[in-house]
Amino acid sequence: MTGRAQAERLLANLRELGARRLIALGVIGVAVLLAIGLGAYYLSQPEREPLYTGLNREDVTRMGGVLKDFGIPFDVSADGTSLMVTHRDSAHARMLLAEKGLPQSANTGYELFNDLGSLGLTSFMQDVTRVRALEGELARTIQGMKGIRAARVHLVLPDRASFRRDQQPASASVVIRTENAEDVSTAQAIRHLVAAAVPGLKVDGVTVLNTDGAVLASGDDSANSDSGRKLGLEGEMSRELEANIRRTLTPYLGLNNFEVSVTAQLDTDKTTTSETVFDPGSKVERSVRVVRENATSQNRANSAPTTVQQNIPQQAPQSQGGAGDSNEENTRREELTNYELSSKTIQTTRDAYSLDHLSIAVLVNKSKLLTSAGTEGGSVPIDDQLKDIDQLVRSATGFNEKRGDQLKVSAVAFADGGHAMEPIPPLSVTELLLRQSGTLINAATILVVALLLIWFGLRPAVKSILARPASPEASGELALLGVGGEGADGLALEALGGLGGLGGPDSPESINLIEDLTSKMNRTPQKRLEQIVEFDEEQAAQILKQWLRQEARAS
Repeated sequence: MTGRAQAERLLANLRELGARRLIALGVIGVAVLLAIGLGAYYLSQPEREPLYTGLNREDVTRMGGVLKDFGIPFDVSADGTSLMVTHRDSAHARMLLAEKGLPQSANTGYELFNDLGSLGLTSFMQDVTRVRALEGELARTIQGMKGIRAARVHLVLPDRASFRRDQQPASASVVIRTENAEDVSTAQAIRHLVAAAVPGLKVDGVTVLNTDGAVLASGDDSANSDSGRKLGLEGEMSRELEANIRRTLTPYLGLNNFEVSVTAQLDTDKTTTSETVFDPGSKVERSVRVVRENATSQNRANSAPTTVQQNIPQQAPQSQGGAGDSNEENTRREELTNYELSSKTIQTTRDAYSLDHLSIAVLVNKSKLLTSAGTEGGSVPIDDQLKDIDQLVRSATGFNEKRGDQLKVSAVAFADGGHAMEPIPPLSVTELLLRQSGTLINAATILVVALLLIWFGLRPAVKSILARPASPEASGELALLGVGGEGADGLALEALGGLGGLGGPDSPESINLIEDLTSKMNRTPQKRLEQIVEFDEEQAAQILKQWLRQEARAS
């Protein structure tokens, strides 16, 4: 029989079933497929574990967006406060979320007052809630800064007292987790932020630490603060120079073929220089002082001897003119002139930093240099390549020999061959089976469930639907036997098939494809007819007589 004939025969058999039975078969098929599909879906789902619990909607949305961007499947609990991922993705997901600074719901701000009622709320509870809210708001703001992954803020506010002489100053401590462990500039910014947000808090009262336990900024000792600032500047300068060298050498040597180390020493001393400059050419006469002095003196000589008579009071002796008399006259003139000179005073204060000297070391993979020497069309000595690298490093860092800078470039054989990480060995068959054991068990469970549904559900339903409908005449005649329901239908079916064909046996064309598949079920009405005839032969004979009379009348 050709395929076309089989298809036509199948369509004819389906038409004989009727619309109701076809609809029932379709509904059963769809139900079985849905049951198998749902079972396969739920059984194929990997086991998930909670990644974070007690989250708010904002954090769940942010974390879900990050996981979706990186292609990590996740699920959210029914209450929307827990995020779940598979066991194999949990570590990767935590690392990615920590890199983005998530979750952030641990810091609660002024929304704490939303859950507090005014009834029974003491002043102490209000103060504690206010401090907690302020700490949460500051932590949120700090976490929004670039490079800050997480932050915790602790505030110590003074208690207000009317009869207290000494007031305790406010203080604060901030613990941060940053991408860069020595980010001193960020720590200084955090100190100013916290001091400006808390009333009565000074910058010196804020201490900033990182999660490694290192003090990034503190106001206890100015010397320590200056030294920490110097170390931070030196580290930042060293990293910047290393980045410049890497950007310069990467196109030439490639990644993982060189290592760079830069040590920068800075001079952060504060100096003040004062200088006064006078201009003699721009003098101006300010004041003039002139002093004149004239002096006259006369001297006379007396030649008389000294005797007792000279001591007796008497008339003044008459002067005797002689050659011993002299006259003296002196004249003096003094002049003082004051001039005003233009002057310029220069005071220079240097509070920045200057580069004292650099120490640079560059290690180059020797095998890379040998490979480059053989592929450039000629034999290029390694020494010439090292000189080129030396010149590149000098230009990238601003090398200055007068300043005392030092540079050393060496070619060595790297221990790992220039690879930062060793290749991961392939998994064995046993490890693959162990890792996929859960999937294999789920697949086997799906197959078992599908077989059980087909054997115990679909098979009996198809048998009951494919049973032949009873003839109306046979049902009416068999009703005289007192047999109802399923037995009457089966008896009429067999009576019409067996007794109605007295003229000859059934032809092969009368047996359709569905009857071939359900031959066992088609023999059941014959057995029922035999049982009815054995039970009451007289009634069976009367039924046959009535059928014969009806045929005679019709003819």
